[in-house]
Parts: sequence; C-alpha cells; structure tokens
Amino acid sequence: MSEEVRFKSVVGPELAGSIDLPEGEVRGWGIFVHGFTLGKDSPAASRVSKQLAREGIGMLRYDNLGIGDSDGDWGDGSFTVKVQDTVRAATLMAERGTPADLLVGHSWGGAAAIAAAAEANGVRAVATIGAPADPSHVEHQYDAVVDRVLSDGQHEWFVGGRTLVLKRAFVEDVRRARLHDRVCELDRPLLVMHSPNDDTVDIANAGEIFRTARHPRSFVSLEGADHLLTARGQAQRAARIISAWADQYINA
Repeated sequence: MSEEVRFKSVVGPELAGSIDLPEGEVRGWGIFVHGFTLGKDSPAASRVSKQLAREGIGMLRYDNLGIGDSDGDWGDGSFTVKVQDTVRAATLMAERGTPADLLVGHSWGGAAAIAAAAEANGVRAVATIGAPADPSHVEHQYDAVVDRVLSDGQHEWFVGGRTLVLKRAFVEDVRRARLHDRVCELDRPLLVMHSPNDDTVDIANAGEIFRTARHPRSFVSLEGADHLLTARGQAQRAARIISAWADQYINA
C-alpha cells in the first residue's frame, strides 16, 4: 500500500511523492532520492522502496522538479535544489509523525543524500547505490549541448525519450558542487553500494567515497547489477542488504 503526498520545492512548485507504507511491524522510515533524470517510479526507486516497505521500513520516494508528477521546470533545479528538496522531504516526514531515520540515494541521488544528511530532520544513516564521487560527473550526459547552454543561457536536451531544458545556472551549480567535504563531515553511518559492472558510474567512485568517509562505514559490491538496477531481483537484493545494515541504526 502507498500514500500519495505533495510538498513544496524550495523554489516553489509542488513535488509529488508516494510513501510505501511498511508491512507488519514498523521498524523505521526513510526517503529514497532518485537519480539525475529518473523519477520516483524508476525501477531503482520503486523496487528498492517497496522491498524496504516489505521489510518494515516505510519509504517516501518523490519526483524532483519537473519530473514525473511534480510541477515546475526541471531546468530550474540543480544539485543544490535537489539537496534542499531532500531536506524538505525529511521535514514532511517529521511533520506527519514518521521522521525519516534513513536516506537512500541512487546514482546522482546518492550524492544528494550524502549532502542532505546533516540538515535532514532525524536522519540517522545514509545508504548510496551507484553514486558518483563528484556531482559534476553528470556533465558527460549533456556534454553535447553544454557549450550552447553556457553561451545562450539555455538549450533543449533530449534524454530518456523526452526533451528537457538545460539552463546555465543548472550547469554552473553542478560545477560548483563539492561532495568531498560533505563526505568528510558526514557524521552518520554510511553504506556505499556499487556494482563492478556499472558502465555509467565507474566503481572507482565508490572507492573514493568510501576512503573519504569516516567510520562507521561499510561497502557492499552489487556484482551482476546494472547501474539502473533493472536486472531481475537486483533492486530487491540491494534493499534487503540496506535493511539488514540499517537495523542497528533505525532501532537505536
């Protein structure tokens, strides 16, 4: 079962979310932060969150600005906006009486989860799946249009079967983002998960994040998984690992 919710982005428009309600005994609550242009219904977001709910951990997953069911223009977002909206999601969870113990971030969302953890109300632990060590890693996805964006202020970008408008402020914000310091300063337990088969974000990124983080930190190799966790059973497997790892923190 799921509950539909909406809350305001830090830049104004409403964001759409689904809370996958926990089955059986409630062990805790969390937030799933999706990848760059993916959304709350992408395989990783949906399958990981639903499996965690089966394990007793209720999960909010939501669409970022201009994605899926959310309002606004994707191009008005940025890494900073994604981080701040994750904090707003945590505020929503706290206000409904189910504060989020856990942040789970996939791909670019993993970087955002780390960056948001210190400000997110009630978060006790962070897990990343296929996260880049530097948010600017995503620039290779739009490198064909980035010069036009910087010279003209914005430019259309066709990705994932749809057209998005990439804006100069977005590109500049991503280039300014520095995750290294956030990882160094993270005072939450961190689980880094990555597949050696990931051909979108190389597993070397996981090594860099893990080496930079302080204890308690853990690393799990998701061998056999692709970056988007579309292979049968891989998202559920990742969720079960997160569930077991997080148990001592969400029940503290």
